[in-house]
Amino acid sequence: MSATATIISGASSGLGAEMARQLAARGHDLGLCARRRDRLEDLARELREQTGRRVFVEQVDVVDADAVNAAFHRFARALGRVDRVIVNAGSGRGAPIGTERSDVNRITAMTNFVGALSQFEAALEIFRAQGRGHLVAISSISALRGMRRSMTTYAATKAGIAALAEGIRAEQIPGVEVSVIYPGYIRSEMNDHVQQRTPFMVDTAEGVRAIIAAIDSKRERAYVPTWPWRPIGMAMKFAPDAAVRRLT
Repeated sequence: MSATATIISGASSGLGAEMARQLAARGHDLGLCARRRDRLEDLARELREQTGRRVFVEQVDVVDADAVNAAFHRFARALGRVDRVIVNAGSGRGAPIGTERSDVNRITAMTNFVGALSQFEAALEIFRAQGRGHLVAISSISALRGMRRSMTTYAATKAGIAALAEGIRAEQIPGVEVSVIYPGYIRSEMNDHVQQRTPFMVDTAEGVRAIIAAIDSKRERAYVPTWPWRPIGMAMKFAPDAAVRRLT
């Protein structure tokens, strides 16, 4: 049986790079894209040497819809098909609304939401042509409620990503499966500045193992790691604002 062919965006660091490592170790062939080519090439070299898998890389800024579309189709040709696309690229930067840092919030909005839309468009073109595929949207536990201060724009973009994915699933495209993953606090390059005392924070490898388990099960939506984020996620939908504020 041929290897699973998976595209991962935002693969030069953090969760994306760790997903690449763990999936290559499990026998996946990979298409990896991000803005930093040097990191991608270093990672691809590491994975080829350690696992013997086919790994292709593309330098892409996900805000550039034409570049995303071209890169995804080049991956499809190189890999022979695309079984799964993991929409992971994102920015965690942000500032309270109205504090003269709209530039930061705009970058996050464009990268996280518009960039995700570009990836969804490219992935679904490929999946519709193939007649099958698994779309995975990496959202965030913060998507479940509006967040304050520097998290406001980030949380809104992650809610938007989830809504896009849910809408695609509702279309019931033949052969296409859609999963939305809501990670809790997982250590990564994006949040290295966060204090170690943050409750429930897990290291990158452990968090990614939970993400991959949820992806492999093809669950429609998953809070990861399951404990404590599944009960917290369910509670957040109905918790008073004061309780939600304690998470940020």
